[in-house]
Amino acid sequence: MKSDVCAITRDESSIASILNEAEKAASYSKLDKKQTMRLRLLAEELVGMLPELLTFSSGEFWIESDNSTFELHTLLSPDEAMNSANREKILSVSKSGKNLAARGIMNKIKLAAQFMMIDYNDAVSTTGMEYEFFSMGMGDPQIMKSAYAWSLQKYRVKSEEKKDEAWDELEKSIIANIADDVLVSLNGKSVEIIVKKTF
Repeated sequence: MKSDVCAITRDESSIASILNEAEKAASYSKLDKKQTMRLRLLAEELVGMLPELLTFSSGEFWIESDNSTFELHTLLSPDEAMNSANREKILSVSKSGKNLAARGIMNKIKLAAQFMMIDYNDAVSTTGMEYEFFSMGMGDPQIMKSAYAWSLQKYRVKSEEKKDEAWDELEKSIIANIADDVLVSLNGKSVEIIVKKTF
């Protein structure tokens, strides 16, 4: 089942519609109180990340569900605000290469979406910057639906191998502890963020 598709902008009421759709999807699927709370927490994590992403884009949000499996979809389409000056601003976030501004999983997901909006491959080749968290989350194009997709699950596996600061961040993250996966991928000229959860 697919929920209503909500148009989202930086306007607070449009972003609040994400929480309403999560509540409706939980009710329709007869989730219990704990499951409903977890689905809402995932929606709230998205809500917290979106205002900055919507500075350079407009988007749509919907939920797809099949019995106890849920996917929260956010489709972001860059607009005229994504000009060269703002591209440079995003790229300058971590010129040190240490991802200083990418602390926390939600910031990493947000930056993955921003990098895709500005063409990450081009950004890396022209600036020489490499973002370790981004490459750690890149998946095998033979397995993932997009040849250009970042996955929280892939990032989780590589972080577990290292048991470093990235692993500590995962253990403290709401979305990393509740979601089965988060995919950030190119969908035509848009960027899609999909949060997956099976109860």
